[in-house]
Amino acid sequence: MILIQQLKLRIPHGTEQVRSRAARALMIPEQGILELEILRRSIDARKKPELYFIYSLEVRVREERKVLARALKNPRRKEQLSISTREIYRFPEEKALLDLPSRPVIVGAGPAGLFCAYYLALAGRRPLLLERGRCVEERQRDVETFWKTGKLDPSSNVQFGEGGAGTFSDGKLNTLVKEKEGRNRAVLQTFVKFGAKESILYDAKPHIGTDELQRIIRNFREEILRLGGEIRFESQVTDLEMDGERIKGIVVNGREKLSCNRLVLAIGHSARDTLLMLHERQLGMEAKPFAVGLRVEHPQAMIDRSQYGTDRPGDLGAAAYKVTAKASAKGGERSVYSFCMCPGGYVVNASSEEGRLAVNGMSYSDRSGENANSAVIVAVTPEDYPGEGPLSGIAFQRELEEKAYRLGNGRIPVQRYGEFRQKVLGIPAEELPELTGGGEIRPCCKGEHAWADLSGLLPKECGVALAEGMEQFARQIRGFNRPDAVLSGVESRTSSPVRILRDDTLQSNIKGVYPCGEGAGYAGGITSAAMDGLRAAEEIEKALRREEGIK
Repeated sequence: MILIQQLKLRIPHGTEQVRSRAARALMIPEQGILELEILRRSIDARKKPELYFIYSLEVRVREERKVLARALKNPRRKEQLSISTREIYRFPEEKALLDLPSRPVIVGAGPAGLFCAYYLALAGRRPLLLERGRCVEERQRDVETFWKTGKLDPSSNVQFGEGGAGTFSDGKLNTLVKEKEGRNRAVLQTFVKFGAKESILYDAKPHIGTDELQRIIRNFREEILRLGGEIRFESQVTDLEMDGERIKGIVVNGREKLSCNRLVLAIGHSARDTLLMLHERQLGMEAKPFAVGLRVEHPQAMIDRSQYGTDRPGDLGAAAYKVTAKASAKGGERSVYSFCMCPGGYVVNASSEEGRLAVNGMSYSDRSGENANSAVIVAVTPEDYPGEGPLSGIAFQRELEEKAYRLGNGRIPVQRYGEFRQKVLGIPAEELPELTGGGEIRPCCKGEHAWADLSGLLPKECGVALAEGMEQFARQIRGFNRPDAVLSGVESRTSSPVRILRDDTLQSNIKGVYPCGEGAGYAGGITSAAMDGLRAAEEIEKALRREEGIK
């Protein structure tokens, strides 16, 4: 296959124009292209409102080396054309069901757990997938009830249940993980297999949307079951049983004992009680850095104008952004950055514990909401946490969430940025709106909200850093620091504050236990968690094959 990079076409255009330009780059007729696959497509808005797509393609032609050599005689093509070296991911294809003395058990049905279970089921390993929450259909009803009434179900909410925390998010599938084995594309192809749109395979910032994710997760479940796997909901692992330094069994819901010699911990970043139990069983873990902050809402039309040069993006859809900054000494010189940006989305009450409140962002697949929102977060380290030990970051999160709960009396506490800035930085804001409302921007929330004073919610240094970051972001996106921008808090579940230690085979100090995904501290989003779950499946399959004498 020939790799064509930096192929630039003005928006709008169709697929036939992509094929035509690829043929022109190779100096062959269009019918000479036997196969064309888009690997990546990103937006070039440097000459906005004149917008372009930049493509990377793989093209199959006859006598490809001869065609490439002729095309490379044009010196302008030397950086654009080459032979593709892309790795195609390989995992055992579907097999007959194997009769194992003890099947693999996966704890948690988020992306890491689902992908691990699916690929082990493909290999005929009959995995058992245990999820403490409910299936996605029942979970959806529980979450909607919580947003309408404030009545929280601690076992079925935005954090817990089939699909994991990412189910109630934008369904973003971009990742910063760099790997050559092809797992990233394998994950995206699997999502497409179960119903996602094909554009996620090549868009630079792919997303699915909360509404579509729920249907896709049901398809995952049905295929795992068809392949011989078993899924049990409302089944929380409450204890481990060991034989020396090796796992031999688990306890479910405090009473049921199951034998198990390979246990995948894909528990998610909010399973605090499970982490406490694992710590008590002396599973090796450590506190790790993460980030905390507040959500900020702006009109989506303002973001579109900034990113596209127009507030009518047409086929491009609602615009996204990513911004970073560095705070001054007053802000501890901390990194400040946007996270989990949701174009045309909603701020959601993402709480999972009584008396504590956390927020997240969510978009539906059409991203048609009035506001854009993202978390503006500040880096924190174990030095910021109260006390010491592996679980000190959880104590830090809980303190913030308890404050947020009190500020809003159980509702999402919100505040205008102008007032927050004035209190945190002492910079006067012109024509400050009143605390109880005013301003052009209306909060777009799932769950009730209440106007409050957020200036003391975060540690002082973090509050200063966040406000300084907002001011710096305004140099990149005009109006980012507008006084009527809406802040909400607290964004405390950005990633796990704990890392469960593991070796090169992905096993912990308790042999046979494979920690993976966000909750174990090895991922930061749907795709990276899914890729890590896939790695765990690979290691288990390797170990089983060694035991079976198969290379």
